[in-house]
Amino acid sequence: MLNITLKDGKVLEIEKGTTAYQVAESISKKLAKFAMVAKFNGELIDLESPLNEDGELEILDFASEEGLDAYRHSSAHVMAQAVQNLFPDVKFGIGPAIKDGFYYDFDTEHKFTPDDLEKIEKEIDRIIKDDYKFERREVTREEALSFFGEKNETYKVELIEALPEDSVITMYTQGSFTDLCRGPHLPSTGKLKAIKLMNLAGAYWRGDEKNKMLQRIYGTSFLKKGQLDEYLKRLEEAKKRDHRRLGKELDLFTIEEEGPGFPIFLPKGMVLRNALEDFMREEYEKWEYEEIKTPIILNRSLWEQSGHWDHYKENMYFTQIDEADYSIKPMNCPGCMLAYKYGQHSYRELPIRYAEMGLVHRHEKSGVLHGLMRVRAFTQDDAHIFMLYSQITDEIKKVIKMIDEIYKVFDFSYKVELSTRPEKAMGDIAVWDKATDDLRQALEELEIPYVINEGDGAFYGPKIDFHLEDSIGRTWQCGTIQLDFQMPEKFDINYIGEDGHKHRPAMIHRAIFGSVERFIGILIEHYAGAFPAWLAPVQARVLSISENNLEYCQQVVKDLKSKGIRAELDVRNEKIGYKIREAQMQKIPYMLVVGDKEMENGSLAVRSRSTGKQEVLPVDQFAENILEEIASRR
Repeated sequence: MLNITLKDGKVLEIEKGTTAYQVAESISKKLAKFAMVAKFNGELIDLESPLNEDGELEILDFASEEGLDAYRHSSAHVMAQAVQNLFPDVKFGIGPAIKDGFYYDFDTEHKFTPDDLEKIEKEIDRIIKDDYKFERREVTREEALSFFGEKNETYKVELIEALPEDSVITMYTQGSFTDLCRGPHLPSTGKLKAIKLMNLAGAYWRGDEKNKMLQRIYGTSFLKKGQLDEYLKRLEEAKKRDHRRLGKELDLFTIEEEGPGFPIFLPKGMVLRNALEDFMREEYEKWEYEEIKTPIILNRSLWEQSGHWDHYKENMYFTQIDEADYSIKPMNCPGCMLAYKYGQHSYRELPIRYAEMGLVHRHEKSGVLHGLMRVRAFTQDDAHIFMLYSQITDEIKKVIKMIDEIYKVFDFSYKVELSTRPEKAMGDIAVWDKATDDLRQALEELEIPYVINEGDGAFYGPKIDFHLEDSIGRTWQCGTIQLDFQMPEKFDINYIGEDGHKHRPAMIHRAIFGSVERFIGILIEHYAGAFPAWLAPVQARVLSISENNLEYCQQVVKDLKSKGIRAELDVRNEKIGYKIREAQMQKIPYMLVVGDKEMENGSLAVRSRSTGKQEVLPVDQFAENILEEIASRR
């Protein structure tokens, strides 16, 4: 008999060879019905896997990340089977689960069309109804090469050949389809319910543009049709909010073919951008940061010293000056190290908090560029904090509180991830462990829930990442806090301690917007272009009903501007209804309608974008109201 410990600590006694599914069924029929896969002693397994030793067992459903991945990975296999049934000449690449769905890459002479997606969906439905079992089989490297070689599956053969000689390889079969796969998978195809194929794209094999371009089919899947319908509805809403479309309609920014990945901010976009940067600079003052500015281009030796040359070179741009190698900075940190080293510092000065709105450049492949969300030149609201080791936890907590306050201004909720040491990392493991513990301690003292993101830290230190949730439920990674013991060592920075000797400070990298450009893109979509008054490029538009009101309207605009309100005038010879509709399309917070009556009384008919209501107010009263709204950043 075996002792199996469940997630709640309860211990079950079972016979050796009992499957994870049978354990789930013995606990609850409902648990077994909704189970996707299981985790045994920390390793993901199929529900049909027999348990042959004592251990800890967790049954995972669709609500878990692992269960969701298995559901969608199984969906990818079913889609591949459907494609094989309809297009027998196809060769298979890879088909993983991804955020919000799955994809599979195919090599075939047939050019897939949207009509083909409908046919494939019908075949998927048939495969689900036939309820084929997902059967797992362990094979040797030679057996796998023989199997896929006979089928002329060149991509699978290439993957197998890249594995170590003594690898144990697993294959999964459902019906007539067999794939090279680690799994785990659902028990059978009948467990799948709502699958939708979304779109087609090209993808180089293994992401290398030197390789052949394959055809990629993207899809998504859910446990219930209602969940799928809700997801599709959210996608439609996201299309309406697309920052690229709204950016053009609202005259905020443009990206031209002469500079792909290099956005140009137009006058209205600069008003928005400056409002954000001014807000952040107010926060610098409040949280006791000093602002610096470092060069965009610096000598190669600096990037070698920082580690970027070895760890980040493929993302950097280079030039030569006086026959010496230079790089355009991809990050602000090394320049900040030079700023700190400029003077000698005492322990009494610490912590020192240097902030920088720093323009950086990173080489991104053209295929991943996306409006303001993925660009090649962007400004980071960076800060680097130098501190005593005894100050680490308090400083991290202060940064977390600062980030929390700033995100509340934009009505963002967020989730927190603690990312640990990656494979390619600088420095001693003990130092990494210490840094990770410091970040964990700060989160736990503030009682902030977080999840561990194994192996996703920066190459120089672990980090806390903040994932914002926008108004339609999408998440965006923006803020980050990175604790770094490596960079102070590499740059030999120090302070004079209480004992009169030199000591090494600890350092935090932190950003809140992350990239100003990307944050603007997120805000455009979060607000659907309808910015709160403090951010709106135009805060009020005066709309004249007739030419008789022109002089009064001009005076109103002049008075509002003198008070710091961003106002403009529309005196075109158009009907007032047309002017109001156009102002609404431009997402202007307040439309100020002026006719003869308003002119006589020194008032305005104030129409609010957010409520649609109209009220008549004296000019000074409207100015007082909107200035209070702007100041409070409501």
